[in-house]
Amino acid sequence: MSRRVSVIVNAGSGLGNDSALIERLRALFDAAGANADIRLARGAAEIRTAVEAALARAPDVIVAGGGDGTVSSIASALAGSPVPLGVLALGTLNHFARDAGVPADLESAVQTIVDGRRVEVDIAEVNGRVFINNSGLGLYPDIVRHRERQQRRLGRGKWPAFFWAALAALRRYPFLHVRLVVDGKDRVRRTPFVFIGNNEYRMDGFAIGERTVLDRGRLSLYVAQRPGRLKLLMLALRALTGRLRQARDFDAMGATEIVIESRRKRLHVSADGEVTSMTPPLRYRIRPRALAVMLPDRARESGI
Repeated sequence: MSRRVSVIVNAGSGLGNDSALIERLRALFDAAGANADIRLARGAAEIRTAVEAALARAPDVIVAGGGDGTVSSIASALAGSPVPLGVLALGTLNHFARDAGVPADLESAVQTIVDGRRVEVDIAEVNGRVFINNSGLGLYPDIVRHRERQQRRLGRGKWPAFFWAALAALRRYPFLHVRLVVDGKDRVRRTPFVFIGNNEYRMDGFAIGERTVLDRGRLSLYVAQRPGRLKLLMLALRALTGRLRQARDFDAMGATEIVIESRRKRLHVSADGEVTSMTPPLRYRIRPRALAVMLPDRARESGI
């Protein structure tokens, strides 16, 4: 009996996906011996509707075709479900696909979805909002919000908009005054950013910003301590040269639960690149092996 696969492709991911891609995917799934229902979704609302419809059909696999935002949205619906997630890396950066070992080329990715192995990985939450990669406060959500504003109002591309938004954020350079409760231990920080990862991110070497495991059951927390613009620039240079962990003004910790308290009534919080406004305290937790993912048989033999 052929595997029943429900594929949801985000039309806006990467350089844009269209009907030609859908036909190519249909041919690849047919060649792999799968019965694939493929839908092209435009925007977050259509993706949510498509996921609900797919779950009602009870397929063997539900596939996210897009970038990290698309994968995160569909993974959120599948968390705790017996239905595994398949991934087609059709976005710009595809961090989750890279860290999990999902093939970048479509033919290999389709083959993985059809006859790969089912692997359980961790997901994380902040105030109930699921994320598969990371969450942040401070500079990064500020940059994302202004980048999106420039894209809408000025019609700039993603990367030019990101560049100008980053310059604007550094010019304002707002600080957060936060109380961090990390596995029950208090820390008070005045910082331009707080970064929380689903499992540990590498902070040294040439693979900085990557994860080697996705099932350790730990959150990672990274905080810059009171750096001015010059020190923040030095942190960025250390990151580029793979020596971030050596910085004296940079904290890196692991935890299973993190609470972030602030005097502010609302905080802008990024989760897998999507920014929302939340009321503190922010409660982060890890959900060990709550998401099943289809991966190649050879993927992460020494990790997940």
